[in-house]
Amino acid sequence: MDDPKLKDYQVSYDRIADEYVRRIYRELQHKPLDRKLLDRFCAALRDVGPACDIGCGPGHVTRYLHDQGVEICGIDLSSKMVERARHLNPRIEFRTGDMTKLDVAEATWAGIVAFYSLIHISCEEMVRALTELRRVLRPGGLLLLSFHIGNEAVHLDEMWGHKVSLDFFFFQPEEMASFLTLAGFEIEDIIERDPYPEVEHQSRRSYIFSRRAAEVPQISYKQSNRQKIRSPIF
Repeated sequence: MDDPKLKDYQVSYDRIADEYVRRIYRELQHKPLDRKLLDRFCAALRDVGPACDIGCGPGHVTRYLHDQGVEICGIDLSSKMVERARHLNPRIEFRTGDMTKLDVAEATWAGIVAFYSLIHISCEEMVRALTELRRVLRPGGLLLLSFHIGNEAVHLDEMWGHKVSLDFFFFQPEEMASFLTLAGFEIEDIIERDPYPEVEHQSRRSYIFSRRAAEVPQISYKQSNRQKIRSPIF
């Protein structure tokens, strides 16, 4: 991710941090499938080793995993989000960081959860971002990620009454699976669901469980066409 875009994302999420907490922090209460999948992640990671919530925002997913007995920390690009996460979850470690260039040693974590945190990564940058997540995972380490299903790229200049500059990228499940394979992951499971009415943006969602493979395969990927639109997403 280029530095100007990175700065745009940092500033944008700093601006909406308080509103994000108000709207999103308790969303898991209304999302039974999300909780079920996070429980599955917990069952695989509990007593195995440390994990990280990448793009943690105010720490609601981190908190859920922590309360289920997972040793976990949270990392987010936005310093304001990290401040809110620390305030709301004082017993959990949170710090700022760029998921595409982590200040973390190789093979540090047994698991990573990335709930809607890769949605700002373009097709062209996705394999590089996933390769960085693979680097910091232990061999066989588990990655759970989620994203919006689609082919579009959405740009926002305004969100919840605040000026922002954010790009949101939608992906097809098979497309994301190809990115993961290219980055050196083995796919375990792909799940899809319809949106929950009156709870979230009305897009279909996908969740993928994958593990760090022993080797990175030498295969190619044909990029799909992506429609660029400027439209509200939240």
